[in-house]
Amino acid sequence: MKAKQLKKKYLNYFKKKQHSIIDSAPLIPEHDPTVLFTTAGMHPLVPYIMGQKHPLGKRLANVQKCLRTGDIDEVGDSTHHTFFEMLGNWSLGDYFKEETIKMSFDFLTKELKLPLSHLAVTCFKGDKNSPKDTESAEIWKSLGVPKERIVFLGKEDNWWGPAGDTGPCGPDTEMFYWVGKNKPPKQYDPKDDTWIEIWNDVFIQYDQQKDGTFKPLKQKTVDTGLGVERVVTVMQGLDDNYLSELFLPIIKEIEKLTKKKYAQNKIAMRIIADHLRASVFILGDERAVTPSNVDQGYILRRFIRRVIRHLRSLEVNILKEDYTVLLAKLIIKIYQEDYPLLKEKKKFILEELQKEERKFEKTLEKGLNKFEKMCSDNKISGKEAFLLFQSYGFPIEMTEELAKEKKIKVDLKGFQKEYQQHQQLSRVGAEKKFKGGLSDASQETAKLHTATHLLNEALKKVLKEDIRQKGSNITAERLRFDFNFDRKLTKEELQAVEDEVNRRINESLEIIREELSLKEALKRGAQGEFGAKYPVKVSVYTIGKDYSKEICMGPHVKNLKELGHFKIKKEQSSSAGVRRIKAVLE
Repeated sequence: MKAKQLKKKYLNYFKKKQHSIIDSAPLIPEHDPTVLFTTAGMHPLVPYIMGQKHPLGKRLANVQKCLRTGDIDEVGDSTHHTFFEMLGNWSLGDYFKEETIKMSFDFLTKELKLPLSHLAVTCFKGDKNSPKDTESAEIWKSLGVPKERIVFLGKEDNWWGPAGDTGPCGPDTEMFYWVGKNKPPKQYDPKDDTWIEIWNDVFIQYDQQKDGTFKPLKQKTVDTGLGVERVVTVMQGLDDNYLSELFLPIIKEIEKLTKKKYAQNKIAMRIIADHLRASVFILGDERAVTPSNVDQGYILRRFIRRVIRHLRSLEVNILKEDYTVLLAKLIIKIYQEDYPLLKEKKKFILEELQKEERKFEKTLEKGLNKFEKMCSDNKISGKEAFLLFQSYGFPIEMTEELAKEKKIKVDLKGFQKEYQQHQQLSRVGAEKKFKGGLSDASQETAKLHTATHLLNEALKKVLKEDIRQKGSNITAERLRFDFNFDRKLTKEELQAVEDEVNRRINESLEIIREELSLKEALKRGAQGEFGAKYPVKVSVYTIGKDYSKEICMGPHVKNLKELGHFKIKKEQSSSAGVRRIKAVLE
């Protein structure tokens, strides 16, 4: 079964089970400050998991584009990826464990026709804070899964969340498939890699508090995830994800360009294919970023530079041709039918890859020579690692990788110290950016979120321009708002914007939420985020009689008087043609 068929079959199945099909959310989250990228389909749905009503109902399903950097060092084996597609279905206070497990089992055994003899499952074994999930195990048994194939594991394996320090979480049950050529053993062994995880059903039923205790959520939610790449590999009888039709054309193109064989160069070719696919999707996202030294831009730069280094290891002359561009064209072609935005942004994607490739080429050779000299001491000091980063553009992970090949150590603590002295925010591949959880300080978050709507409107009024939101990031302490504008705002303009926001707050305007069809919302003049895709039915928030009207997923306060005093702390450039304002409520 091909990936396209799998995705279609999945969505059709859940459509028949009364699920509304929603679009994939952008890879770069809008309001979630706990992660750099959308790592699962549930991220954009957090307000609904916490109890807000979804305009399309209680049953949802989709194909979500995801990106995780936690497994970056695992990329190179046959199953791990940074970017991947996840099939998911959700119940927002509707069905729970029994119906979820039965639908998962039904889809795997009847729709995909996977034999029961090759399936195994895990459930949560319980601990001092949370009970053992015997309910899920009993449901699996009733469906014919033998008790030898059901294993209870701890929180590190069978528990989801919270995404930060606090928030929604709960036990999960995972499904595994035997990919070995021989007959599967009677007993399931979690340590045997021949069993591949293919699906995960998460039962979100608790809200973790700051003190580590759990409060039952008013609304129980189901969040499931089925990895497209892994299931396609299983369905095609393969034991290597990179041999499925999602990767094989890319691998063959790498073979053609490098004149090397995949069989002898698997790790390098897998890293090139995976990282370049991730780079294309980051650049082709609705909220695209460009390579930089902070946040998502840093991860993107790291991906591209790792691709270039592995291309060099395959002995290609990267000065002769833009190899990343040639491979990116093929990746766009593979995915453009499912993600038309990639085709629309093709010129931008290719230009940015070319720029980064050329920028890195200029310093790479010198940097590698410098690295070789540093190796004579059999260790790389923090100062040396920072020099490679600052002067030669080597991400610290690349220095680590090169050092590992030579079996020498890098002083990471020393590097961090040097890095922080230069007052830069180091991400070092981490997905988590801030402490706190998805539901942490939700009232403060709701206030700041509402303030972004006011800020957006105030900028339009003061600057008398077609101002569009280009992204936002909200913590419980501050808001960050990006908008299209090609110059620095004057002190007078910033003061006028601040005054306009506070004037409206002082008017104690009410905020009304309505559920409208997208067509009706746009007809009534509701504004949406530039480039964002919206479902057929949306939530529209109107401030005052008609001061501001926006399509949004929330959360919001009910009256502006709850906000207090609005204060702009900083205005700066975010990227070419985009400005950034940081503000607080006092």
